[in-house]
Amino acid sequence: MRKALTGVLSLAVLIGTVTAAGASAGAATAAEPDAKSSGTAAVRGGDTSGKDIKDRILAIPGMSLIEEKPYFGYRYFVLNYTQPVDHRRPSKGTFQQRITVLHKDTARPTVFSTGGYHVSTNPSRSEPTQIVDGNQVSLEYRFFTPSRPAPADWSKLDIWQAATDQHRVFTALKKIYPQKWLATGGSKGGMTATYFERFYPKDMDAVVAYVAPNDVDDREDSAYDRFFRNVGTKECRDKLQAVQREGLIRRGPLLKKFKEHAAANELTYTTLGSFDRAYEAAVMDYIWGFWQYSTLADCTEILPDAKKATDEEIWDAVDAVSGFGFYSDQELEAYTPYYYQAGTQLGSPDIKQPWLGNLSRYGYQPPRNFVPRSIPMKFDRGAMRDVDRWVRNNARQMLYVYGENDPWRAEPFRLGRGAKDSYVYTVPGANHGARISGLPDAERAKATADIQRWAGVAPAADQADPAKAKPLAKFDTRLDQLNGEIERGDEVLRP
Repeated sequence: MRKALTGVLSLAVLIGTVTAAGASAGAATAAEPDAKSSGTAAVRGGDTSGKDIKDRILAIPGMSLIEEKPYFGYRYFVLNYTQPVDHRRPSKGTFQQRITVLHKDTARPTVFSTGGYHVSTNPSRSEPTQIVDGNQVSLEYRFFTPSRPAPADWSKLDIWQAATDQHRVFTALKKIYPQKWLATGGSKGGMTATYFERFYPKDMDAVVAYVAPNDVDDREDSAYDRFFRNVGTKECRDKLQAVQREGLIRRGPLLKKFKEHAAANELTYTTLGSFDRAYEAAVMDYIWGFWQYSTLADCTEILPDAKKATDEEIWDAVDAVSGFGFYSDQELEAYTPYYYQAGTQLGSPDIKQPWLGNLSRYGYQPPRNFVPRSIPMKFDRGAMRDVDRWVRNNARQMLYVYGENDPWRAEPFRLGRGAKDSYVYTVPGANHGARISGLPDAERAKATADIQRWAGVAPAADQADPAKAKPLAKFDTRLDQLNGEIERGDEVLRP
């Protein structure tokens, strides 16, 4: 996941006990705003404490308010929460971690959404939040600015420390939101939700993970090569490969343009070491990026004859998908935490791309190349094996959603005999923006019914006939996303 397509749509990637009667259609509608709140919805439904929800949240030790933004039917807070840099040695320093709370009603379930990167400070609603008509807590991943300790001890950036961040946030907010909780996230966020469940399996009542890669053995990536040999149609694959080949064949004139682009935009390339490495990295991402963010229907927009195209047309084609500015020091800095994790625990793909012959000088470059050399890195080969083994044998009320044409589907999470009440779905023809809403009717209804059941808000009619299940909250064009929509700028091409 290195850079989203220019102009793609924006995305957001997902609880105690409520009776079936309490989950009626009336209870599922957005709460009405308080007429005295001057545009801010003062929602208190189910809260018998008599205190304003903001006061209750800010009474949590270590919680502070950055800002409150009005949104009809909700209260929306952007907050800081004090976290230990090292949860094993909490006395050795703290940092401020940014979180947001989309408050609906303390009597509704709560969805804990993790993107795995920065957190948006604008109101949005994950698909599970819409499905259960609940509250949503979103967490910025540690070491993504501004949620970064200073100075940064990078050895404290690992999946257990991040899961423990979530555990502390959940423990603090569970006292205010006592109903059921679901964890969710997309891509690296789906991975993050899975790791949280692995380390703290008693916290969440369920997990809904979208397009989550599962790189069990970082040295064995042939699944990705098989994916690219078969995805889409041969005609589409051939056109994509031809554009990519021309990008490397014309390295001379296009590298000159690349340097001019860098000078005009004041971009430097110290981390990767040279303009040539950065230029090739963008070209090597072209085919992966196309399938991650596009669909088979978009194949009609690919240059029909790359050999006859002008240099400008080849440049524009690659830039629209990969983004020639992404590998600059200025762009990479924001994603240093991701590349650090990819090179120390998460793993990353190494695809062959044999159609390029000997045109590539550097191959598909590893995460180490995208992290400043001043930051030490050592890969832990046991981390992902442990998580994979745990999911196969211990998954309880976990749901995974993948896109059929998304490269990250090549190495998915799988369920073993030990998994209970857990499911893996694949959305036909979908990319990295796959959603439950894109599943065939029967699967969509089943997944929706299961999520509502796990959240304790399944209407009585749906419990009797799950085929009737649908989201409890109406679709909101400002808050919600449809199947296939991708969040721009929050992910890189390697999750």
